[in-house]
Amino acid sequence: MSRVVSPAPGARRRPFSLHVYRALSALVSPALPLLLRRRLAQGKEDAARLHERLGRPETPRPAGRLVWIHAASVGEMMAILPLVGRLDAEGHTALVTTGTLTSAQLAAERLPARSLHQFVPMDGPAAARRFLDHWQPDLAIFCESEIWPNLVMETRARGIPMGWVNARMSARSFARWQRMPAAAGALLGGLAFCFAQSAADAERFAALGAPAVMAGNLKFDVPPLPLDQGDLETLRQRIDNRPVLLAASTHPGEEMMVLEAAAMIRDQVAELLTILVPRHPERGRDIADMAASGGMRSLLRSAGQQPDDMTTVYIADTLGELGLFYALAQVVFVGGSLVPIGGHNPIEPAKFGVPILHGPDTTNFAEIYAQMDRDNAAIRIDGVSALGRNAARLMRQPDEREALGQQARTFVAAHEGALDRCWAVIAPLIAGKGSGR
Repeated sequence: MSRVVSPAPGARRRPFSLHVYRALSALVSPALPLLLRRRLAQGKEDAARLHERLGRPETPRPAGRLVWIHAASVGEMMAILPLVGRLDAEGHTALVTTGTLTSAQLAAERLPARSLHQFVPMDGPAAARRFLDHWQPDLAIFCESEIWPNLVMETRARGIPMGWVNARMSARSFARWQRMPAAAGALLGGLAFCFAQSAADAERFAALGAPAVMAGNLKFDVPPLPLDQGDLETLRQRIDNRPVLLAASTHPGEEMMVLEAAAMIRDQVAELLTILVPRHPERGRDIADMAASGGMRSLLRSAGQQPDDMTTVYIADTLGELGLFYALAQVVFVGGSLVPIGGHNPIEPAKFGVPILHGPDTTNFAEIYAQMDRDNAAIRIDGVSALGRNAARLMRQPDEREALGQQARTFVAAHEGALDRCWAVIAPLIAGKGSGR
């Protein structure tokens, strides 16, 4: 382990603020079904699984050790996959909870057969009790930054050991929690472990009362994104050695920038194919209309279309295929970084050894991007002109392109190992807290 930080003193007794939170959440609990129906109408819930959100599981609890891991959404789901894989290999059941439809789909695709997925219950006292009464986990693990007070308090009331992996806390969240030191100390002070992503995260969690240790980022230990080899060969034949610029996980506002940059690049690299993978696939048709308004011929992967010699923009509006497009790309722009989103995961393209360009807004992975930029493992660009200029240069300079991609792969390999550091602490806790079932 590295960088152990002593926790600040904090009361374990439940402070007045948490009593108020608990009372208010109990008061509004009868309205939770109405809230869920509203979310369902907005396309944010699964109609067949609303009961899970109310803490009413229908899946039986399996016998043996069961470790509950909460991973809020897709990013957290990706982070805990190595840990779930280790639990599965050791013969334990991982119960993974998430809160979004996309993370549930990812769970269906990527979790081992022994593992289970449930939607996390709404944070009301009754829903939390029902959830824990049913699953009776031997260990509870929360990922990254999501803290649900009732779930934490109910878990602690049952004597179930709890901990955090990949713990992350922004300066803004830290400032908010500092205004509630008693509540933070009560929620975090009794943790069995708190593995932080970085030294800064460890300092913040420790200041709030957690036994924080900097263990590193589990996302470095995630295997490369899966891909279908048959689809890869088909696309390679269709593309036929054309240079490929991939814009991965883009958001509104970024697609137009990418299309403008692509037009600039084609002045120097005439055969360029631009592949756009929107973060939200349902936006594919809108992006196609955007490309058409600029005189570009685009095709939609969701419609079963394949790129041909006349295609200038291929819109990969599907889920679970990003690894396929990383394997095809000569240069990748990682989205969510030219608009105020915070940037998406640069580790995924780095594992494919593809050169990475990113915008200035990288708060979600600030330390990783800063290190990659310093180590010449990625290039920061500040707008359309810089995107076009750097991508065109890399397209024309294969030696520079290869060196940048190799440096990215080397950077990722040097930061692996967080899983082993976490497992050394987690494994004894699982063995020592058995239910005998």
